[in-house]
Amino acid sequence: MLLGLVVGVLIVDRIYPLPARGADAGLVVVAEDGLPLRTWPSRDGVWRYPIRPDQVSPYYLQALLGYEDRWFYYHPGVNPIAMVRAASQWIRSGRIVSGGSTLTMQVARMIDPVLRQPGSRKVSDKLRQMARAVQLELHYSKDEILGLYLAHAPMGGIVEGVEMASRAYLGKPSAELSLADAALLAGLPQAPSRLRPDREPEAAQRARDKVLQRMADQGIWTAAEVADARIETVVAQPLRGRWLAPLAAERMRQQSSPGRRRAGVLQTTLSPETQSIVEHMLLDRVDSLPPKVSMAVLVMENDSLAVRAYAGSADFSDAKRYNHVDMVRGVRSPGSTLKPFLYAMALDQGLIHSESLLVDAPQSFGGYQPGNFQASFTGAVSVSQALQRSLNVPAVDVLDRVGPAYFASTLRSAGLRLRMPQGAVPNLSLILGGGGTTLEELVGAYRALAHDGLAGTPRMTPQAPRNEFRLMSPGAAFIVRDILEGGGQPDRAREGTERGIAWKTGTSFGFRDAWAIGVTDRWTIGVWVGRPDGTPNPGFFGANIAAPLLRDIVAALPVAPPMARVQPPSVARADICWPLGLPAETTAPEHCQVRRAAWTLDGAIPPTLPDRLGLGALLETVWVDPKTGLRTRPDCRVQGVPREQANWPSHLKPWLASQVGPSSLTPAWHPDCVPSGGLGNLRIVGLDDGATLQPVPGARELSVNVEVLNASGPVYWLLDGQVLNSDGTLGSNDAVIAGAESGNAPAQGDARSRRLRFASAGAHALTVLDEAGRYDRVPFQVRGLPPS
Repeated sequence: MLLGLVVGVLIVDRIYPLPARGADAGLVVVAEDGLPLRTWPSRDGVWRYPIRPDQVSPYYLQALLGYEDRWFYYHPGVNPIAMVRAASQWIRSGRIVSGGSTLTMQVARMIDPVLRQPGSRKVSDKLRQMARAVQLELHYSKDEILGLYLAHAPMGGIVEGVEMASRAYLGKPSAELSLADAALLAGLPQAPSRLRPDREPEAAQRARDKVLQRMADQGIWTAAEVADARIETVVAQPLRGRWLAPLAAERMRQQSSPGRRRAGVLQTTLSPETQSIVEHMLLDRVDSLPPKVSMAVLVMENDSLAVRAYAGSADFSDAKRYNHVDMVRGVRSPGSTLKPFLYAMALDQGLIHSESLLVDAPQSFGGYQPGNFQASFTGAVSVSQALQRSLNVPAVDVLDRVGPAYFASTLRSAGLRLRMPQGAVPNLSLILGGGGTTLEELVGAYRALAHDGLAGTPRMTPQAPRNEFRLMSPGAAFIVRDILEGGGQPDRAREGTERGIAWKTGTSFGFRDAWAIGVTDRWTIGVWVGRPDGTPNPGFFGANIAAPLLRDIVAALPVAPPMARVQPPSVARADICWPLGLPAETTAPEHCQVRRAAWTLDGAIPPTLPDRLGLGALLETVWVDPKTGLRTRPDCRVQGVPREQANWPSHLKPWLASQVGPSSLTPAWHPDCVPSGGLGNLRIVGLDDGATLQPVPGARELSVNVEVLNASGPVYWLLDGQVLNSDGTLGSNDAVIAGAESGNAPAQGDARSRRLRFASAGAHALTVLDEAGRYDRVPFQVRGLPPS
């Protein structure tokens, strides 16, 4: 007979299964400490926060079991004694006075849609509830049943479960409940609407005191403890949605698996304190920005790769600023933010050291003519100066030697993917923002500067894998970080630099994106400012918009003890000489025209990069007339004395007199020894043959810098056959030219450079001649301006 009863129960259990657990539980995304960031209600519009019994204050469990079901761990779901008592009360009064419900029966009522319906207090409903309770005991352990109660107990309004109620009403996790708090929430499910502490604090306090008295009567809590708990006044905050990191939470919801969503809770790595700091900083600045401009910030911990703050938009409540567009993941032009990675690769390839001589002058790279952000050129610069000043031409020069394809593939292997138009291949524009990437990928890559060259994928959840990628050697990371943090001078004072920040800004073409990425020992921080729709913001660039916010965030982050900066064994200090770029101790004094202290990698001290124009070797033998100091030739009648000369890159000649001194210049030719034929032809640089010039969008004029190389004696400039005077005027009144400016000139001859400004479109030809009769001519087009 017992066997038949068991079989019957199993058959009924199969025919009438329990409702699917967690099928409509809703979802809450939480911070690292469990604080809810954003809550999605269940299908019935309820907020829930599932939690295990071991995560709840023991005071609450004592109050709950003592007040609701002292025999919870001993009965099979139904308490026969309580049921007999309830039945006798029903027979005597003709109505249900007490339900005799156990916690398991209450859970059955919570999860069964039929029993949840209003008015379900008939005898048949009670029998169904008892049957469901037995089913629950068959399928779940006592702690699992208790966990269901903790998640589903009605707590007033749209709140269910002790954890959600504790955070919604009391502003604390249920693990931190006091005796008074525990008694308050234990009694609340008896009449959740009538006892809501935010609306009916007096009624809630009377119910709480009833629970406290029951605990004292049962001897669970002492009289003194209960008396102290009664002193506390019930104060609860009103129910309302409190969102923190809403776009990060939405991302977690979208990317989570169905299984994790059914669990009801998604934990992130976000720090509530850091997230609040970042969001308040954005809100403080947003009103100073033009309409529709947004901001994004990502803060990552270097050691763990854990994201501690994630702000995808400036103000989630402002739809006019595209509040739902997550710009942490938005693909945008990175501007100059990739330059540190380029110089690190060149260091690892042995092409440069930190003080290698680079050329910041107008150059053409196969028709690509980059300019600097400030529309001016410096001349001779070191790698450190080029990176600190974010100069474009030296970066393009180095990329051309490293190789755009290698550059893009190395970044991609480290988690930073450059998106280019379909069918496009990596080219020199990549270093100036010619390929799109994201703030998230930039932050992951910049982490390499503080972590021995290892980039990483930012981790949003504790379960996310720790993905690290070799982007550069530890030595290259040390050198580049030192340049960004303090200029890269090995002999500078080191006091306090360990607390500094190595940072880089970037501005995309047309002022569409302003960037600032910074690295400290503990943090990597990324800031983006712009319009999500890509509209330009004139005057918005990384240094004046994004960098101040970056510095404020760094100052507000938790301060850790400074870490000792350990110089990798592969890095060494060395004195080098310009223009050769070689060690000072092996360079002849007359060839060491500029001496600099440099960081070197793996013992390599590479010479200055080869001259792009190929007009001479680094060291060249020349003949000089000792009487006049002018240059001769071995076959010239004027006898010369041979000497070995250290040559500067040809593009630097217009700057050498002012930067280095007249001694750095190659002597002018003796009038009787001027070479004939193809020796040393003039060359116009800064303007390619057949080039088409166009202004930036919205500009009413454009300008171009040109210079002549290898000129001897005075030079003459002509535009369309008319002499271009040194004051910028032409031989006749021609409105095409708005003006021309002379650049720095060597000691001999007229100005070797010109700045031409055009106010109208048209076809032109620029010609330059010198006294030896040599010339160069460049035809070009001006478009995008009104016709002349």
